[in-house]
Amino acid sequence: MFRFAWPYMLFVIVLVCFWFFIRLKRKKPAITFSGTELLKGQISNRGILIGNFPLILRFLCMILLVLAISRPQLYSVSKEVKSSGVDIILCLDTSGSMQALDFKLKDQPVNRLIAVKKVVSDFIKKREHDRIGLIVFGEYAYTQAPLTMDKGLLLGLINNMRIGMAGDSTAIGSALAVAGKRIKDIPAKTKIIILMTDGRNNAGDIGPVEAARALNALDVKIYTIGVGSHGPVPFKVRGFFGERTVYQRVDLDEKLLTQVADIGKGKYFRASDSKQLEEIYDLINKAEKTEINVKEFFHFTELYLYFLVPALFLFFIEIFLSGFIIRSIP
Repeated sequence: MFRFAWPYMLFVIVLVCFWFFIRLKRKKPAITFSGTELLKGQISNRGILIGNFPLILRFLCMILLVLAISRPQLYSVSKEVKSSGVDIILCLDTSGSMQALDFKLKDQPVNRLIAVKKVVSDFIKKREHDRIGLIVFGEYAYTQAPLTMDKGLLLGLINNMRIGMAGDSTAIGSALAVAGKRIKDIPAKTKIIILMTDGRNNAGDIGPVEAARALNALDVKIYTIGVGSHGPVPFKVRGFFGERTVYQRVDLDEKLLTQVADIGKGKYFRASDSKQLEEIYDLINKAEKTEINVKEFFHFTELYLYFLVPALFLFFIEIFLSGFIIRSIP
């Protein structure tokens, strides 16, 4: 970026312009000559311009000198960001029940996973200075991304998530256990797990309550989010006569999710539509503030020589022309 370090010096340009205007209007030096009719034909606009050429050079020289004195600079800014250290593991359910079409985006019905992907992506973008990890679970749980600051990687992985990619059942306890392995040895000031599911724990070898207690011992806070509207919800199914819509009830274990959140000293939320889901992630985002210390460093490159050298060049040209070529009498 460009700037003048001493911009107030630019006001001198107004004085220089005023001086130039006065010099142009000032009566030119003259001598008494009795036969002025003989010189009448020698006067032309070209001659007047040539006579004023040294003055124009001096004017340009002074303008360049003022610009040089104003200290033109190119500068750049670098930042050193120090975060207090909030590490977040997102545990996202991709089981078969996430196919339910009870959510909407832009007034269009979408399945639960599509709505979750959109809201979670927005949440990640807001946590600019936090490390975030991603756990995907269904019948089993696995790490899609360890704790990282690479938000582009996380957004790409979330965009590529598919229903059933980890199986059709729901292993909540396994998801919490895998998240614990990823976060237990991290020396962060605050450790958070956000678990989102729409079902009941019906797979895995580890119970959700046992996993939550282990995480509590590691000083890890747990937020749980239950996804889905109340009552039977629509699903698209393929039959002999093509695709049709059927309504089924999805069993969301809110009691378990509340218990897990209580053990983890967090909170349980219920999201029955996209708006509520966005509000929940906004609440979590505001509740878990990251303390940031930002130092700015400015790097300057002085540019005055680019104005001073041409000014000196014009100055010497003016002296040469006035002394040897364009001479005035008297």
